[in-house]
Amino acid sequence: MTKPLITGKTQLLGVIGHPVEHSLSPVMHNAAIAQLGLDYIYLPLPIKPENLEVAIAGLAAINVVGFSVTIPHKQAIMPLLSEITPVAQAIGAVNTVSRQNNQWVGTNTDIEGFIAPLQTTYQQDWSQKVAVILGHGGAARAVVAGCQQLGFAQIHVVGRNMQKLAAFGNSWGNSPLAENLQVHIWDDLAQLIPQANLLVNTTPVGMYPHVNESPVSIADMQKLSPGAIAYDLIYIPHPTQFLQQAQKQGAITIDGLEMLVQQGVAALKIWLQRETVPVDVMRQALRQHLCL
Repeated sequence: MTKPLITGKTQLLGVIGHPVEHSLSPVMHNAAIAQLGLDYIYLPLPIKPENLEVAIAGLAAINVVGFSVTIPHKQAIMPLLSEITPVAQAIGAVNTVSRQNNQWVGTNTDIEGFIAPLQTTYQQDWSQKVAVILGHGGAARAVVAGCQQLGFAQIHVVGRNMQKLAAFGNSWGNSPLAENLQVHIWDDLAQLIPQANLLVNTTPVGMYPHVNESPVSIADMQKLSPGAIAYDLIYIPHPTQFLQQAQKQGAITIDGLEMLVQQGVAALKIWLQRETVPVDVMRQALRQHLCL
């Protein structure tokens, strides 16, 4: 594939974060742009927290079409945007910003990214099913919203910090999300795992370089039903200890790479105003880059 020529007409996309040089988004987005033959480029844009406001104004001034948002800006950016979609408000975080009518509009494509494999490859009737979610950070919020969208009967969130857990539970207020949601301390996990049809790790435990760790003990994982789905939002290592343990129990496993691809697909469709983008090219570019 020949490298596109960057000219004065090339449209700009990017990802803002701090640090951002490790981001895999440029790999998949530039592969899709090249495949489509479009005059766009997607750049990593390192922005320190104290420079966020001036940077967002600068991106508007140079007519950036849109950008992804990663740590630590997902919440801090919200007051700087003209409009925030209901889905991003529900999660309380923005990961995708687009320029519409000379204004910045923020949304969150993590929900779409998370549920994509559960709506396609592993599609089933979730209305009688139970989801158990490990962790109570920003990623867990997207997963809870995704499980609610899929129609899960029960959603259990398990965490180690009582204060943060209570705040997580209360933060949904009287929204429909609160109806099927329960929060639990980590000691309850042993009782919850046998009920789980979907077990999701949103914690960083097991992420490279701590590749021998898992958020779930072997004894607890042995309580997982064969045929349940274990979903880890981590994609390096591939597979994680968590997924290796689940596989031994006969569980179906999904890693975080697909969520990364699918949230990127959803963002690219917004920026390019296209119904379809080359998903396979994006997935393949990442797999190649990660030597998978």
